[in-house]
Amino acid sequence: MKGLDLVMIAVIAANVLVSIRGFNDISFFERYKFQIGAIKSGEKLRMLTSGFLHVDFTHLLFNMITFYFFAPIVIFHFGDVKFLAIYLASLLAGNLLSFQFHKNENYYSAVGASGAVTGIIYSGILLNPGMSLYFFFIPIPIPAYIFGIGYLLYSIYGMKNRVGNIGHTAHFGGAIGGFILTLAFRPGLITQDPLMVGLLALPIILLYVLGKMGKI
Repeated sequence: MKGLDLVMIAVIAANVLVSIRGFNDISFFERYKFQIGAIKSGEKLRMLTSGFLHVDFTHLLFNMITFYFFAPIVIFHFGDVKFLAIYLASLLAGNLLSFQFHKNENYYSAVGASGAVTGIIYSGILLNPGMSLYFFFIPIPIPAYIFGIGYLLYSIYGMKNRVGNIGHTAHFGGAIGGFILTLAFRPGLITQDPLMVGLLALPIILLYVLGKMGKI
């Protein structure tokens, strides 16, 4: 196994080990999950630790399978250190946006690597926008950039309408983290493919405008 692959396995292992501990120890789960009131009281570590906890095996499996497919793209382009920086920055960006969005809901809580994984997805799409994605319920390939834009637009809808028991805000914040850090590490993308960078930025701009207008 190549050294870079070990980084991906280490991230998966960390999620699995921390999540299993949380499954079997409710006090551990409660101590490290994302919760607005606890973070306000000074427990800032939850902003990081909550990203390695999951509600159940299905939640964990879905996030790790998605991560497994997109992580190699980012590792290939950036190497292990920058890949980890994008992963962790996306995790924190997702939780920071969640904190801002839910700051008046002291009992709001969440767990999961979704923000970090979404950051890796958005980074992978930005680095390789020409790739196609396949879904078992859709018999035709979907261009990755269409999926990325559509996913964030759905996240805005989910944030606005509080759709399901899903951390839409963390997903969106993670994508912002992945987008910004990818461009910071490879600013040449802006001149190489300005149209694609602009298209992928549209949902982020839309969220900002809606926020300023008080529509979300």
